Amino acid sequence: MKLKKLSLEQKNRYYGLYFILPWFIGFLFLFMVPLISSFRYSLSNLQVSNEGFTLEFIGLANFREALLSHESYVRMLTESVLNIVVNTPLIIIFSLFFAVILNQKFRGRVLARAIFFLPVILASGIIASIENGDLMQSVVRNANDMTGGGLSVLKNLDLTIMLLESGMSPILVEYLTGAVSRIYEIVSQSGVQILIFLAGLQSISPSLYEAAKIEGSTGYEAFWKITFPMLSPLILTNLVYTIVDSFISDQTSRLVVDTAFKSFNFGLSAAMSWIYFAVIALILWVTTALVSRKVFYQN
Repeated sequence: MKLKKLSLEQKNRYYGLYFILPWFIGFLFLFMVPLISSFRYSLSNLQVSNEGFTLEFIGLANFREALLSHESYVRMLTESVLNIVVNTPLIIIFSLFFAVILNQKFRGRVLARAIFFLPVILASGIIASIENGDLMQSVVRNANDMTGGGLSVLKNLDLTIMLLESGMSPILVEYLTGAVSRIYEIVSQSGVQILIFLAGLQSISPSLYEAAKIEGSTGYEAFWKITFPMLSPLILTNLVYTIVDSFISDQTSRLVVDTAFKSFNFGLSAAMSWIYFAVIALILWVTTALVSRKVFYQN
């Protein structure tokens, strides 16, 4: 019996299944059981003893406590979502802008790329704990005491007046001046995104730019007609990465961990985690659905 040949679309479908197969196996053996256990804990009152732990089913009581009774969970979750809405566009624009600059040929390009990747190293391990700990807070507090906080306020005030006098919308002015005050946070979260954009820029065929130059297009036109569409799949990738990375390292995730391992309220912590997961999933779904419509995929 002669076997039927697979079409190109069917082959690509099987290749996709083979590609995600290691992840799927790892998910089944490493994450499925903890995921189910976490959901059980969120619906129970977990009591730890010397002989192990006991579960008392209490339904949605932990979810009601997290959303209605807890003194800070809803506030922190709301602040986390607002920070995502404000910071994510700034991080994407900043990383794309500097990726385009670092992709140019100039002396010291390797050193410049290393410098922009340093925040990824500085945001990990012991340095991150120092930044989040009392030492960094005391340094910032002492610096503010020495300067009175006046220098940064004056700079923001001058920038605000200049932008308002140029006819820019007050809402946009407030957004831009707020971005200036968060520049360290934006730079420290842009290292991986810059590398991804750099890889995408280097994969664009130079012949496209050569043809555009022959046709008389400017660099501005080449960016919006060639660079931006070719990088649009990576914009979506960086968007998803930035949202997930921001949620992982924010104050809400630390509250969930502290509730479990400092307050020893594992049921409440599990309920907070599932609410947190639902919010992240909703934001990712909405963002991906909106942005993927404008993504250009080269055949």
